[in-house]
Amino acid sequence: MRLHNSLSLPGFYLLYCNHCPPKLTYVIRGDPLQSKERKDMRMAARRVLKAVLVDLSGTLHIEDSAVPGSQEALKRLRNAPVAIRFVTNTTKESKRDLLERLRSLEFDIAEDEIFTSLTAARNLLEQKQVRPLLLVDDNALQDFRGIPTNDPNAVVVGLAPEHFNYQMMNKAFRLILDGAPLIAIHKARYYKRKDGLALGPGPFVTGLEYATDTKATVVGKPETTFFLEALSGTGCKPEETVMIGDDCRDDVGGAQNAGMLGILVKTGKYRAADEAKINPGPYLTCDSFPQAVDHILQHLL
Repeated sequence: MRLHNSLSLPGFYLLYCNHCPPKLTYVIRGDPLQSKERKDMRMAARRVLKAVLVDLSGTLHIEDSAVPGSQEALKRLRNAPVAIRFVTNTTKESKRDLLERLRSLEFDIAEDEIFTSLTAARNLLEQKQVRPLLLVDDNALQDFRGIPTNDPNAVVVGLAPEHFNYQMMNKAFRLILDGAPLIAIHKARYYKRKDGLALGPGPFVTGLEYATDTKATVVGKPETTFFLEALSGTGCKPEETVMIGDDCRDDVGGAQNAGMLGILVKTGKYRAADEAKINPGPYLTCDSFPQAVDHILQHLL
């Protein structure tokens, strides 16, 4: 990008964007040295990119359908000198089932490259040495194998449509009133399915918080600790990392709060004007994952 004050109006400047369509310019107001656009350019230019975090559901795939062009884009990204990790709040299936789904869609991904909110939840349960009531999908239970669940003294909530009934929610409610900690694997408001948007676990967690006058411990995105755990083992710092995802708050906002750059893609759960839901806004908004990869290869390396 470059700025030029060739306009006859004082205090206004033309912004030329190198990676936008030809002849596309923007008119911005204010001292270019103080403008957000100029600050963003200088911030990105100072970074040395060493790692890329990629969301899965809604970014690379939606259920059993890949986002068009994502497999080839991932291959291009793998040729770059960056560490790649796949980070997801998905609680509908175990890590192993998720990996099988991704491989069936011809994504070249290794199991140790995936960090899930289920893994983060298990780590916390082992640290606290508690016995959870697990409100998660039955397909996700194998990720908690070996964790004692008899006589529960903690409540863990993920996406569990089959278990979000009055009897189970009331059982969780009573446990929390008796002092059991409430652990939210994540608090997403909604997610994208093939048939449209669907409620996430967030509304159910919030209902338990309201009824028990307590606050849940959240372990998945957008928590800073989740992003830092995902980076562990890469040798990379947050300021050397960019996150790509379809959730403006949990993916992009969370990553940027952790010190990373955030790229929002207009697939999955994205809705028009999502960019305005966080401050500061995304570093970049792209149509889909392939365009995000193109930007990284052309402008951040």
